[in-house]
Amino acid sequence: MLPLLLLFVVVPDANQPTTATLAKPHTCTVDYRVVVTAPQNTKKLAVWVPVPQTDATQRVQSRGFSTFPMDATPALHTEPVFGNAFAYFEFENPQGAQIITHLFEATTHELTWSLDPSKVETVAEWPRSFEKYRRGEQLIKVDAAYQKLATQIAGKATTTGQRVQAINDWVQDTLTYDHSNTSLTASSDHALKQKRGDCSDYHGLCSSLGRSLGVPTRVTYGLHLFPKNLPVHCKLEAYLPPYGWVSFDVSETQRLIKRIEADTELGADGKKALAAAATARLRAGFRDNTWLQMTRGTDYDLAPKASAKVPLVATIYAEADGKALPQPDPADPTKREFSWMTAHKYTSATPQPYPFRDTAGLK
Repeated sequence: MLPLLLLFVVVPDANQPTTATLAKPHTCTVDYRVVVTAPQNTKKLAVWVPVPQTDATQRVQSRGFSTFPMDATPALHTEPVFGNAFAYFEFENPQGAQIITHLFEATTHELTWSLDPSKVETVAEWPRSFEKYRRGEQLIKVDAAYQKLATQIAGKATTTGQRVQAINDWVQDTLTYDHSNTSLTASSDHALKQKRGDCSDYHGLCSSLGRSLGVPTRVTYGLHLFPKNLPVHCKLEAYLPPYGWVSFDVSETQRLIKRIEADTELGADGKKALAAAATARLRAGFRDNTWLQMTRGTDYDLAPKASAKVPLVATIYAEADGKALPQPDPADPTKREFSWMTAHKYTSATPQPYPFRDTAGLK
């Protein structure tokens, strides 16, 4: 009797637990405040504040919300597309600035995937649950022009992992980091046409080019847990079986390499070695323990619904009488007017070096 052969087909799972190695746990208390000033005579100011969630890579314990000077009790909602959670506030006839405070404790980890591009599996047919990560959007484009460009960039790459690597390398080589010329909304068109932008433009373009090759991608936003002018930062994630979702930070790796190249205390060989290590870390998949994920995904309805879909939520989203208040960019030295602003304080018993400025980890 011939032995019975069973063929197991691994079906990709968008909710697959992380395969990254977790190290260097970092716990800190976060005092996160938002100051929102609605236009005069506003009847209703609505504010959505993202609430970080506990998962396999981070732990969050909320100590509650408060408001000043008006009292407003938040309603907690979760939008159904990506599972992002929001605390929703309404201020009736607000007079002057309103302050929302969220106190919480967060524990983050350093994540490493040790990705080998040659071992990434090809998926013949993606389950429907991945459609939201492969679709064309208003700002993350997937059309014939992007598909042609992505194919050219991928060149002779034979695996999906190598194609994603080629896209990240190309964006890193092509774009210039510039906070005074940015969309703030992960616009692939802005990044491609201007060849400049912030982290959202870098990773929006990477996401667009990846999707144009059929790779599920998403932009994730979170808080840097150390003092900085603009507390939020985004990263790229690509679903690469069997590794699952892998995090890449193209923009910060590029900025780190530029700092290395400008370091007058390093010799040519030292610069070359550190730059190569930074590139290898990017390609292998890496997420620092000084970043706390707040939201994931783009182009979705808030909960409760706002006047329109949002391209993304970085810090908060706010509307005055159904009209969106503009998103500020305090990292742009040309900006002088803001409708809202964040204030933030992070207290940690063991402050962590930021690995995209500190090169000790590369050595």
